[in-house]
Amino acid sequence: MRRRLFLPLLPLLAGLLASLPPLSPSLAQERSITVSSTTSTEQSGLFGHILPIFTGKTGIAVRVVALGTGQALDVGRRGDADVVFVHDRAAEEKFVAEGYATRRYPVMYNDFVLAGPKADPAGVRAAGADIAAALKAIAERKAAFISRGDRSGTHAAELRLWRQAGIDPAATGGGWYKEIGQGMGPALNTAAAAEAYLLADRGTWISFRNRRGLAILTEGDQRLFNQYGVMLVNPARHPHVKQAEGQAFIDWLVSQEGQAAIAGYRIDGEQLFFPNAGDPRG
Repeated sequence: MRRRLFLPLLPLLAGLLASLPPLSPSLAQERSITVSSTTSTEQSGLFGHILPIFTGKTGIAVRVVALGTGQALDVGRRGDADVVFVHDRAAEEKFVAEGYATRRYPVMYNDFVLAGPKADPAGVRAAGADIAAALKAIAERKAAFISRGDRSGTHAAELRLWRQAGIDPAATGGGWYKEIGQGMGPALNTAAAAEAYLLADRGTWISFRNRRGLAILTEGDQRLFNQYGVMLVNPARHPHVKQAEGQAFIDWLVSQEGQAAIAGYRIDGEQLFFPNAGDPRG
């Protein structure tokens, strides 16, 4: 009896379902990309600020894999990311030259700072803004120094600065130079606990709250400039790369809106990154 009562309703339900519009592709399947990037963009909070703006505008979700720059580039080489967003220009240009990307786009910059104990046992403050002189003072006194040792952009910059100072810290002995193989946040925590010196990107330094007795001791040297670039992983090498969505993210980053979003990220009123997509020197 009940079955006979419901049977007349079936044609009506079928008609209602047929009249509904089909699901749009964006609803039927979420659009998303994977971005292989540095710990500094993640741990500084930049991505937490800009990605909701991008996703809200485009509907493209972004999954971030935060590693040191060397590892982030390796992820791109394997085709396990659609976009690479890092900060080691020489390594980025090599990535393009090897055919893993066809173009590198400058996005933004900040700088590195040399931080250390406020008591400054190595006396690096006397070096002023001269980063080479500051590093020489640390090495001469064998003062504790924490290196990320993780093939990151910060680690590459640190090694380059040691070379410019004419020092191979790993070869001096004495145990004062320690590579920890971790990101910027853990390195800062280790330095704070050990009352040691270290090189940090300013963005993560500003967002870092567990400073204890650490302070910036050397800054402002042109050699501490820190440029960031972004690249689409070459779809000719990895056909599964989401070319349209990845390029949309890059185009947004270097657009007026994306650059304004980067400039608008501040902590306690202090700007962490400075957009320079239009600068050919970037």
